Amino acid sequence: MANLIEFLSLSSFVGAAETVIVDARSGPDAARQYQQGHLPGAIFVDVETDLSSKTADAADGGRHPLPDAASFSVTLQRLGITPSTTVIIYDNSQGANAAARFWWMLRAFGHQSVFLTNGDLNTAIAAGFALESGIVDPTPAAAPYPPGRWQDHVVDMQQIRHCLKSEQACAGESAAMGRPNFPTDKINSEHLIVDVRESERYQGFQEPIDLIAGHIPGAINIPWRQNIDETGKFRDVAELKTLYSKFLEGVAPEKIILQCGSGVSACHTLFAFHLIGIKGAKLYVGSWSEWSRNNNPMVGGGDKP
Repeated sequence: MANLIEFLSLSSFVGAAETVIVDARSGPDAARQYQQGHLPGAIFVDVETDLSSKTADAADGGRHPLPDAASFSVTLQRLGITPSTTVIIYDNSQGANAAARFWWMLRAFGHQSVFLTNGDLNTAIAAGFALESGIVDPTPAAAPYPPGRWQDHVVDMQQIRHCLKSEQACAGESAAMGRPNFPTDKINSEHLIVDVRESERYQGFQEPIDLIAGHIPGAINIPWRQNIDETGKFRDVAELKTLYSKFLEGVAPEKIILQCGSGVSACHTLFAFHLIGIKGAKLYVGSWSEWSRNNNPMVGGGDKP
């Protein structure tokens, strides 16, 4: 499948000229775990610093806001990535934290030769890869990467407020939660917001990360884990098309907005869309982490215990 590489094919890329293999695992101990064992030649990319530009308050852009284009260009230079580089990315969570985020960012910059591995680090170990320890220092490129255009691929909180699915949903659900309504003349029912978080978080039964549980009014829930099979690999194209056709039929791709907790795992579904030829869907980067901190209308919201 396009832009998806099997681990059995990966060995031919290790050490190849103009190829960068990236370990994009995340979590509070990600850097130390990378040093303890990673694929041969893989450099480490940190979602908290390399793929985000965090603010003091997650209400301002969410937990993983995008860096500005100029800063990301310099990051790519430091990582040794040029427009002609082949980039292969893996993580420790089937691509959802944060391999797909890096894939999406590169694609948003216009980079074509970028691949996700089909499966994660555990898949590689099962395929017989021997890990190496220590740190692989990238060789910087001679110049910053030509900046791309985030704005063509994202929506912000104000745009989400204007895209809530129906006047009744916005007014009724917002009033039930004791939160303000937004101008009904700005609501556009042509848009579809897809929340890719686990069902329990979407429904408001639990929230392990953010302060309030629930979801954006009108958003539908298609958890990103439905993109993968029981082995942790992406489902084939036919299965993915069957999964999404029943939800997306009649909706123009450019009217589809993907969101999650903080704009990372939503990129996994954007990659799945790429595999099945859906082009033009947008990412709400701030996602629930921003939305839930700004007195917006919510469904099923409840304070975190």
